[in-house]
Amino acid sequence: MKTKIKTCLNGIKKPLLITLILFIICGLIYPLIMTGISQLFFPYQANGSLIEVDGKVVGSELIGQDFTEDYYMKCRPSAIDYNTYTEEQIDSGEYTGVSSGSDNLAPTNPELVERVENDINEFLKKNPNISKEDIPTDLMTASGSGLDPHISPESAQVQLDALVIATGLSLETLSEIVENNTVGKGFGIFGESTVNVFGVNLEIAKLMGKI
Repeated sequence: MKTKIKTCLNGIKKPLLITLILFIICGLIYPLIMTGISQLFFPYQANGSLIEVDGKVVGSELIGQDFTEDYYMKCRPSAIDYNTYTEEQIDSGEYTGVSSGSDNLAPTNPELVERVENDINEFLKKNPNISKEDIPTDLMTASGSGLDPHISPESAQVQLDALVIATGLSLETLSEIVENNTVGKGFGIFGESTVNVFGVNLEIAKLMGKI
């Protein structure tokens, strides 16, 4: 009996030892090293790419926000409504913070069709010089995460005429702002060029004296 117990203990000794070693390496040492490297060489990115104005955090360049004023550029629709919440919703627990994820509604789902049609009609009201066929698809569709602050350069361009009227800024100034917040393809070949809406609206707000 003792021999069997000893054999059993010897059999599980090695797996347990390997598990403990891997736990220490992968669960403690590796995370600490990566955290240290990121904080040392990439502190801005590691801490969420937060953007501050006058010492106050106003958002992250990685997270979209819902801009409702006419003088701000429209972002992509979001399943989680970005930052649209009230103090009452926070106090009641209805709003628990930003999460990610899309509705995953099928193209034939009536809810999606209704939402897109309403968004198109609302966009056309604010941009009467644009026809329905000229609205870029990404401007009416949510990203997979529901948090993306980026739109295509085409989606930014179709909004400029309305922004000229709403902001009082010149077309040249607005075009320059869009250019400042445009990121090209990765290494010139990966992905697509994108415009960061949050960055655009931050510059608009500064020029208009909103912040």
